Amino acid sequence: MSQREHIEKALKTIERSDLNAFITVDYEGARRQAVEADAGKLDGRLAGVPIAIKDAISTKGLRTTCASKMLEHYVPPYDAFVIQRLRAEGAILIGKTNMDEFSMGASTETSFFGPCKNPWDINRVPGGSSGGSAASVAAYEADLALGSDTGGSIRCPASFCGVVGLKPTYGRVSRSGLISYGNSLEQIGPIARTVKECATLFEVIAGHDPADSTSLNLPVTSCEQSISDDITGLKIGVPLDFFGEGVDAAVENATRKAIDILVDLGAEAVEISMPSLRYALPAYYIQAMSEASSNLARYCGIIYGHRVKKDQDWHQTFSKNRASGFGKEVKRRVLLGTYALSAGYYDKYYLKALKARTLIRADFKRAFQKHDALIAPTMPHVAFKIGEKIEDPLSLYKEDINTVPVNLANIPALSIPCGKKGKLPIGLQIIGDQLDEARLFNIAWQFEHNTKFNKYAE
Repeated sequence: MSQREHIEKALKTIERSDLNAFITVDYEGARRQAVEADAGKLDGRLAGVPIAIKDAISTKGLRTTCASKMLEHYVPPYDAFVIQRLRAEGAILIGKTNMDEFSMGASTETSFFGPCKNPWDINRVPGGSSGGSAASVAAYEADLALGSDTGGSIRCPASFCGVVGLKPTYGRVSRSGLISYGNSLEQIGPIARTVKECATLFEVIAGHDPADSTSLNLPVTSCEQSISDDITGLKIGVPLDFFGEGVDAAVENATRKAIDILVDLGAEAVEISMPSLRYALPAYYIQAMSEASSNLARYCGIIYGHRVKKDQDWHQTFSKNRASGFGKEVKRRVLLGTYALSAGYYDKYYLKALKARTLIRADFKRAFQKHDALIAPTMPHVAFKIGEKIEDPLSLYKEDINTVPVNLANIPALSIPCGKKGKLPIGLQIIGDQLDEARLFNIAWQFEHNTKFNKYAE
């Protein structure tokens, strides 16, 4: 099949789809690049491969909305660093995917452009906030995708949609060109149908970027070279704190069976305790909302973004631009973040959240002194129904209970399929020490290669 035929097949799949996985599809650009690929004008490891991009990542000349009315018509004048890397390797950007508005959500229901649907059951959510990216890959609307993960936004939809998703070490992938939600927490990462494809995409986008002060100036270990290494003797920690109240029995059983499989492959598994994880969810939301309050202050509609048709004085225009440009969940988080940072409450909330984050990092550091990796459920249950939790913010925040500790610790974690409840996928979370992505891919590949849980694997 020619690249042009391959791209046309993907575009037709998108056109026929009722998933609402894309906000913008670049039909003209994708077809033009496919012709170039067939003519041998695109070189690189991803030459001619259709890739979907989360709509929080800047793409020059291609609309980037963050799924918000505030940026409904925004077209960036530059490419994010990761987009530059993709283009250099010959990838074809097929479009921008649906997401929770400004990455705030776990279901892709807060999008101004309507909710995305789960390919396994269109009545259920795909997870969030990178729901469109995961759904598009699972439904063959794209071969690969990029998402961003602030508190689980890659791993959650990867789990719900039955694909592979990596949240890299903080600083391993440049954040330059990513529209920020929580600066100290977020990372761009790859989503793919198989472990090997995910590893390839990660290697392409990882690396130092002088334009990003948080970018690590360190060499990137080749994940593909070590992906099939033996895992005999590997020490795996099983934190019981990830199996607490609210974890579905089917999810726990699938996770424990996955651990048994890794043990049969030669690994050693030991149950451990990480007591500070009880503080992870409140610490995360206080810090993330506080950073969101600061980051979203720039969206006032004065210089760019949504603006009311009739101007009044500066204060009224500013207020009305933001009131009509932001959705309910974004407003809620900005208000809560502003409150946590306000005089008299900074020490009571934000400072305590930072102290809790230090305890969580220390717990992970102790765990990795004795163990090579940690294993846990990615999500406490399978995908829930659209509309089931959207009116209960606290219930939605609890969805992140098993994913936010990783972001607070700035370490990498990978979600892979490990079973099903009915027809709905269950995700296994493999957590590693800083810069240990190669080991995570190695463990994940061994599991994928020796099981049949991933329907996309060879």
